[in-house]
Amino acid sequence: MTLAQAPLLVDGATHSAQTFRMMIKDLSRGGEGITEAADLKVTPLPVPGAGVQIADGSAVIRGKANMWQGSYTAYNIGVATVPVAPTGATPRSDLIVLRITDPEFEGGLDPAKDQINVFDVIPNVAGTATTVPKGVTGIAIARLDIPANTGTITAAMIRDLRKVANPRRERTLYTAYPSKLTKAYKDDDKWHNWPPEARWTIPVPDWATKLILTVTIAGLRMDFDSLYGYLQPVFGTIEGQDTIVDDNQGKVVRRGTALVADTITLPASYRGTSQALYLQAKMSKDWKGDLGADAGTSIIADVEFTEGPV
Repeated sequence: MTLAQAPLLVDGATHSAQTFRMMIKDLSRGGEGITEAADLKVTPLPVPGAGVQIADGSAVIRGKANMWQGSYTAYNIGVATVPVAPTGATPRSDLIVLRITDPEFEGGLDPAKDQINVFDVIPNVAGTATTVPKGVTGIAIARLDIPANTGTITAAMIRDLRKVANPRRERTLYTAYPSKLTKAYKDDDKWHNWPPEARWTIPVPDWATKLILTVTIAGLRMDFDSLYGYLQPVFGTIEGQDTIVDDNQGKVVRRGTALVADTITLPASYRGTSQALYLQAKMSKDWKGDLGADAGTSIIADVEFTEGPV
């Protein structure tokens, strides 16, 4: 095996385009896709017609013609319009792709005057297609599923295929330890904020599109009688999935562990803000037992933000 020369960057050396492409591949960890969540989104024309528009943004595209081709970057400033041919008597699916045609590996384009990176339409693909055909250096950003005898592209025909090349993740554990006994005792089938210590102010990254949340209550106290109720997380104004707490051991004091969890798609208005995370309890009016949290209780909130296309 021959070691490529010269390494990037050595003063006085000549560095090929391949050297820079390999650097892009290394820095992007071999991934490809859009850079950030809103990049290169495909939508109908402002007045729906025979085409689509593509939002601004950037992407990394891995070369497919050669193992050591490396990766390319491309960016779109402003809104690009891509024409789409009408269908005839049968429906058709088309891929909207960001494509690179590098004359070092394919075609005969002249980089000095020709467009090397373009938004392209690959027609007549399978109705389940989500990636570019084998050997094509490009990324699929949308699929159009167009009914027969149609010349106008609407939002219902556009399936978003974008993926973030290197999605960001941020995970933090928050804890709370009650110092005195509080109870969820109102048997009225209504939600009440409880326990009071289970409340945190959570900063939302400006890139986050999804929240993966788990809250564990260890040492959850139950007493007074058998009980039936629910626990749920609330993030900002979004109520999460509830968990049932069902115990029929009567009046004896006992302890257990309860978990609530949900995956929440974040509204755009939450990004870059701080939101309250807290718990609520709802106790059935048909049962008289109480939930309690005290010095023997630990509460752990596992909060993970992730990034994906929007």
